[in-house]
Amino acid sequence: MLKCIAIDDEPIALNIIESYCQQHGEIQLETFTSPQEGMNRIKEISPDIVFMDIEMTGYSGIELAKELPADSALIFTTAYANYALEGFDVNAVDFLHKPYFYERFCRAIQKAEQWQKMHNLLNIAESHHKQLMLNSYYKKVSIPVDSISYIESIYNYVKVHTTDGSSIISKTSLKSVEDQLSAEDFIRIHRSYLVARNRIAGFTSKEIALLGSGKMLPIGRKYTTQVMTQLGRKER
Repeated sequence: MLKCIAIDDEPIALNIIESYCQQHGEIQLETFTSPQEGMNRIKEISPDIVFMDIEMTGYSGIELAKELPADSALIFTTAYANYALEGFDVNAVDFLHKPYFYERFCRAIQKAEQWQKMHNLLNIAESHHKQLMLNSYYKKVSIPVDSISYIESIYNYVKVHTTDGSSIISKTSLKSVEDQLSAEDFIRIHRSYLVARNRIAGFTSKEIALLGSGKMLPIGRKYTTQVMTQLGRKER
């Protein structure tokens, strides 16, 4: 099911997109006549596809497009063909020149799906290239970042726990390891624990459950507010 959001200050234009989405099937669509409300929702759910008009009262679709999440494919819907070059500068995958018909709409959806597949493959390839470099038992060890479940501090050492159940020990501080990792990928939950975001299965204000193993890790009292904010307070 594709998650889509359409923004257009003309209700009739939104009705057409809604009708085409229903005809196509496998599309979950939300529509907004208010560009600001639409953008707020986009930032909240990161939809697969965004349909956006270019000229809206008080707003430019070209400018709004610069704020879109990197994972959202953009399809402009416009009555003005002269915007095409500017649109490609913000990585629009297609333009639907009003009025457009259902067959043309389907081709735009296909382009967006192809863009999504390529984007996902590039993300996977990039994640495989990220490495955490540590000294372990007098030699350099390279650990793929996407293989890390969580990292534990034990006195003057850190223990890196990987998704296959193995671990690597290094004489260093948790802070020095944290500085090597992206805050988008890892979250500090305790003075002794750093956790991969994509390995979090659920949480309360006091602990985090890990995927696969079901292991529970404590959330330090001084980290509670920060963790709840970063994880969106969606407690298990």
